[in-house]
Amino acid sequence: MARAYLDHNATTPLRPAAREAMLAALADCGNASSVHAEGRAARSRIETARENIAAFVGCASRDVRFTSGATEALNLVLTPQAEIAGVGPFDILLIAGGEHACVLSGHRFPGHAVEVLPLAPDGRLDLDRLDAALIRHAGRRVMLALQAANNETGVVQPVEAAARRLHAAGGVLTCDAVQAPGRIACNFNVLGADVLVISAHKLGGPQGAGALCFASGRHHIKDRLLRGGGQERGLRAGTENVAAIAGFAEAVAEAETDPSRLGQMRERIESDVLSVAPDAVFFGAGAPRLPNTTNFAVPGIEAQVLLMGLDLDGVAVSSGSACSSGKVKRSHVLEAMGVPNALAQGAIRVSLGWTTKEEDLDLFGRAFEKAVRTVKARHKPAA
Repeated sequence: MARAYLDHNATTPLRPAAREAMLAALADCGNASSVHAEGRAARSRIETARENIAAFVGCASRDVRFTSGATEALNLVLTPQAEIAGVGPFDILLIAGGEHACVLSGHRFPGHAVEVLPLAPDGRLDLDRLDAALIRHAGRRVMLALQAANNETGVVQPVEAAARRLHAAGGVLTCDAVQAPGRIACNFNVLGADVLVISAHKLGGPQGAGALCFASGRHHIKDRLLRGGGQERGLRAGTENVAAIAGFAEAVAEAETDPSRLGQMRERIESDVLSVAPDAVFFGAGAPRLPNTTNFAVPGIEAQVLLMGLDLDGVAVSSGSACSSGKVKRSHVLEAMGVPNALAQGAIRVSLGWTTKEEDLDLFGRAFEKAVRTVKARHKPAA
């Protein structure tokens, strides 16, 4: 049966160039810390990748550190024992309410030093509340964790505006930019952040590789997560994953160059949804969004019902609600936006990417219409 993979925000299929780079690296034997020819070849692959990723985000190659992914990178940098751009150690961590779980629960600040800031109803960080928080914490060294764009709703956050406020108050901004590459601008010059984190598997690279990037050469993290050898300039111990890093760099080089293609496809998805369910609600539609992402709910229809129906007919999407131990939990992102619980329980996310074709949209339209029709027929009162 034909299938349409429309869950690119979760992970994006591996690009052919990334696969080739990985296979070439796997064919060679060598530890990048060894001084012999094989070791130097492995080191060369890593440093070439570092230069390419540094050029992509707009920093010096020496300020890029490879990790196992964005989760590790954010756990590593979100610590009071960091010094970034001449600021630190830190007293306060501010977190936008819609941040990824690896930020909300993965940071290493004590509870009393953390404040979660609310989102506006459109899903963006409330800058007035940020201003108020900076006034409350005047005289303290503050770090703000703010996504470039939300992974569930696709809402693009006001990173540059927030960064200006942080810098005026003597603080720094750490940006989870995982969903940005190939969809919106993802570089220090545009975003104004002090730290950017990206992940290979969100843009067509392999799972298991990420990059922690610093805008300034003045950075130091005292309480490292992984201790041992001096890899990654002493910041992250452990033998480097050469193949994954090589694939990462190739994926960055081929990141989507025409976001308008994705935007047109998203518009078609939303039009098809409304033609079947005119009462559908699109979350974050009043704010700038990633061109590839739409998150919506049809009142009265639970997400799990639609997910199963779509999957059975060959369409892979995801829910805005997390499922744990068999129980559906409300999305913390939608909760932070003030979405009523009954509506949030129906949230479906469709996210497009480099493999998405018009035929995939055709299949989604047919499967969605069938799923909604089936649910409504099931609930139709008996004559």
